[in-house]
Amino acid sequence: MDLSDQLKNLFPDHVEEKITDSVDNEHELWIQDDPIICKYEKRKGKPITILEGYTGATEDFKKLAKEIKTTLSVGGSFKNEQIIIQGDYRNKIMEILQQKGFKVKRVGG
Repeated sequence: MDLSDQLKNLFPDHVEEKITDSVDNEHELWIQDDPIICKYEKRKGKPITILEGYTGATEDFKKLAKEIKTTLSVGGSFKNEQIIIQGDYRNKIMEILQQKGFKVKRVGG
């Protein structure tokens, strides 16, 4: 008698639910026609990459920020409708966004 049989004996009225984990994050984001602006700045002597110009929902932009940070294994934040990534990762970020279907415009150098 395995564990599932024992549980059925203890809880005969319980109906087992199937869990589907087929959520794809790429299709959840809203792809816009206007390009996302990817620019480079230095703040307090340290390089940062700023992404701005996303016209979709704020929650989608936050998901995108989290995905970029985890993919590149870098720090960053989401403030004032901007994604701020620590370091100069313009080329890598532009590749990631283009693979997702976004148009990206490079500004500043």
